Amino acid sequence: MPSRRILVTAALPYANGQIHIGHLVEYLQTDIWVRFQKLRGNNCKYFCADDTHGTAIMIRARQEGRSEEELIADVQRQHEEDFAAFGIEFDNYGSTNSAENRELCNEIWAAIRQAGLVKEADVQQLFDPEAGAFLADRFVRGECPKCGAADQPGDNCSSCGTTYTPAELKHPKSTLSGATPEVRNAEHLFIELEQLHGFLEEWTQSGDSLQPEIANYLKGHFLQAKDEDGQRIPLRDWDISRPAPYFGFEIPDSPGNYWYVWFDAPIGYIASTQQWCDKHDEKLDDWWKSDDCEVHHFIGKDITYFHTLFWPGMLKTAGYSLPTKVHIHGFLTVNGEKMSKSKGTFITARSYVNHLDPSYLRYFYASKLSSRVDDIDLSLEEFIAKVDTDLVGKFVNLASRSAKFVAQTGLAKEYPDDGGLFAAAAAAGEEIAAAYESCDYSRATRLIMSLADKANPYVEEQKPWELRKDESQAQRLQDVCTVALNLFRQIAVYLAPVLPDVARQAGELLNDPITDWAQSQHPLLGTPVGKFKHMMNRVDERKVAAMIEENKTPDDENAQQDAESVIADNEGDLDASAERTAIFVKPGEEGDQWNDSGQPLADEPLADECSFDDFMKVDLRVARVVSAEHVEEARKLLKLKLSLGGGEYRQVFAGIKAAYDPEKLVGRLVVMVANLAPRKMKFGLSEGMVVASGPGGEEVFVLSPDDGAKAGQRVH
Repeated sequence: MPSRRILVTAALPYANGQIHIGHLVEYLQTDIWVRFQKLRGNNCKYFCADDTHGTAIMIRARQEGRSEEELIADVQRQHEEDFAAFGIEFDNYGSTNSAENRELCNEIWAAIRQAGLVKEADVQQLFDPEAGAFLADRFVRGECPKCGAADQPGDNCSSCGTTYTPAELKHPKSTLSGATPEVRNAEHLFIELEQLHGFLEEWTQSGDSLQPEIANYLKGHFLQAKDEDGQRIPLRDWDISRPAPYFGFEIPDSPGNYWYVWFDAPIGYIASTQQWCDKHDEKLDDWWKSDDCEVHHFIGKDITYFHTLFWPGMLKTAGYSLPTKVHIHGFLTVNGEKMSKSKGTFITARSYVNHLDPSYLRYFYASKLSSRVDDIDLSLEEFIAKVDTDLVGKFVNLASRSAKFVAQTGLAKEYPDDGGLFAAAAAAGEEIAAAYESCDYSRATRLIMSLADKANPYVEEQKPWELRKDESQAQRLQDVCTVALNLFRQIAVYLAPVLPDVARQAGELLNDPITDWAQSQHPLLGTPVGKFKHMMNRVDERKVAAMIEENKTPDDENAQQDAESVIADNEGDLDASAERTAIFVKPGEEGDQWNDSGQPLADEPLADECSFDDFMKVDLRVARVVSAEHVEEARKLLKLKLSLGGGEYRQVFAGIKAAYDPEKLVGRLVVMVANLAPRKMKFGLSEGMVVASGPGGEEVFVLSPDDGAKAGQRVH
């Protein structure tokens, strides 16, 4: 299969603030995808830059008593250090305040002018009298003029999706100074986007350049939006200029006006590519004007219409390649809430690195990210449990329990019989690759961890730590460790896009750097094994707490509200059982229309509290009953054959004979405990447990998932 040429970008971080863990959702998602493409042998390049222009930069530089150029250079250095700390590797990281970007802005602007898309008009714009500057959209907040939602930005409502101008906001406030802005007239330049309506509708509504939910959103809110009379509303003219004072590029044919930051920012993708081309003797047209090159943008859902309407319109008009795919992701919450400075969950990248291993966050985000535009939640309790269970307990554990036993002898020269484990994991490679390709990292990590779930029992059964005590078992010990380390290496290859540091350590351990996806398909044999070095520790909860404490500062807005929440949370922590009880109501009280009896709970009180880590050890899976039959010698048992899909079966003896006819169970989906240690019974081996409720006898009720569940899915 020929190598693909792929150009990848992530949204440009603004040069007026620090990188935080919300930003990192995007940059890590993109870095994982790029690393996967490179591991597959594709010619993939990752370009980004700092977004440096605008009023906020001008005001901050003025406040700090230095030039805008000094400010943005300092911030860019910090941004690049933060990205590097998380293993995010750009092929080029530039700045929108570059000579390359200015030249490209001039070129694209000339093409837009020549196409007759530009018009001039006086507009009312908000002016901050205290800051002495006109206010860009992002620096005004107020009530949405359509739905009345509070605290909305100056360009679009996050509640109802309506777009508007800052002057249309109700009760506006400047985010720069808090002052009430004044309305002033100024001449602005506009791109008449409606002239491109036909092209934009065709591009957004056909092909697979956009996720289906995004295509539908654009159609309903912009391209086919209707007024009260049912008439289509034309696309708004796009205001692309700002009057002085403004930090940015002055428009060459409109002295005193500057390109709005959203005009020159995306052109920064091309400018960053140009810088890389100049360094590597490449041609820009081969990357931005070639049908042989794919262009992939990764962005957050809050800047959807800039990248799916304005940007394609600019590219089309100027003769550049259109995006092959715009990958749009959701937002990050922490512990189910928006990030909060007062609660310490507005965590900067630098603060995270000061306390925790970046590999933890890379893996956790990967385990949550899908190909959909879903928000993801960083539950700190789940974060700790997932890292400890998956990475330390399942993955790294394979190497730590086997490498030291073959440090002298190395790997066997012939691959031993492992019961088909390596072959099965190799066969899973393309399914894992397809999940990475579609940005469904959560599926990829689940598939990879299922391989670890099969590899670890092999080590448990073979017990290399026992074999090493018997010199006559030296060859068997080498064979067992050869299998274990090859299964570890396979998983390390599959996880290399997510965990590049651990993949590097695995390569050093086995004297074979991980550089190619194909390494997962062939066992490594006859090579020396290095001294095992600790690859990853369990998460230290004290460090998590210290990180949260370090980030606690009052929010500029809602500080009192957040402070009250912190007080409430702290009080609740004093008595967790009282807090838990308070969310329930007694039978018959308001909110409980079913009036359930309390007898079952009284008959069988709640078990002792367990930790989240304890619960995560239980692997509940959806399974299908393939066959069911009576066990003649047993009064209570039915013998069930359960399918987990893909030819994976379990035999289970379930004490439900008095409640169910065997033939009525066949074909039914049930929930089973899939990782329960097999139990030898006189009727045969029971390899799990079916989940049911009830006191027993005829009152046993097998639990089933809702329609749509599939055999093999994990129950979370």
